[in-house]
Amino acid sequence: MVKKILLNVVVLTLLLCMLTTTLAMADTTYTVQWGDTLAKIASKYGVTISELLSANPSIKNPSLIYVGQKITIPATKMVTYTVQKGDTMYAIAKRFEISYTELLKANPNIKNPAMIYVGQKITIPDTKSLASYEQQVFELVNKERAARGLATFKYNTNLAHVARLKSQDMINRGYFDHNSPTYGSPFDMMKAHGVSYRTAGENIAGNQTVERAHTALMNSSGHRANILNANYTHVGIGIVEGGPYGMMFTQMFVGR
Repeated sequence: MVKKILLNVVVLTLLLCMLTTTLAMADTTYTVQWGDTLAKIASKYGVTISELLSANPSIKNPSLIYVGQKITIPATKMVTYTVQKGDTMYAIAKRFEISYTELLKANPNIKNPAMIYVGQKITIPDTKSLASYEQQVFELVNKERAARGLATFKYNTNLAHVARLKSQDMINRGYFDHNSPTYGSPFDMMKAHGVSYRTAGENIAGNQTVERAHTALMNSSGHRANILNANYTHVGIGIVEGGPYGMMFTQMFVGR
């Protein structure tokens, strides 16, 4: 028992040495420049569009901002990780459950991702806000199902990972389609990542907020049919910020 406790203390101490967290002390103000959009400003400061809108309640229409306008940038949290022996950028991204692209974006000083060294400080982007948005979407679709007497979805983390890959791929490759030039069809993606199913489907959307994306999907008969399909039992939701719409949403459904 003593050895086990001591070992746990040592492991915890090592983890704390590898990770440090810094907090921004206050909000900052940004002056809108020519060509700016909320999506560009959010990306520049590492925050989400919804966080910008929450910090700027005077902005009623996110598409209408003007040069010279003052935008409040909410304080953000950053986690710094110290590279250990055997680490790769892919391994670090997987450890923190973020995409490889998100990790590279948060570390623009790393010119060659294949050449990181022990002791190097890596910025881990705070993706809790996006995870919160995914949870909101999950709750919204289950609310729709419950209101109609349907069984609510179970959340599948593996399916959510595939959905995030799809959203990121649409941003990276500049397309908006169910068939990916990288991964193929949604069914190809699911099978490639070990997701089993009896029946399956996918919804995709691009929008600036969770609420607008959900409303758009429910107003579309085909997308609404997926959300309310009684044969689907599990869902995975992947939201990635970026692209022409602000955020990319992917919902993947399976029936088992």
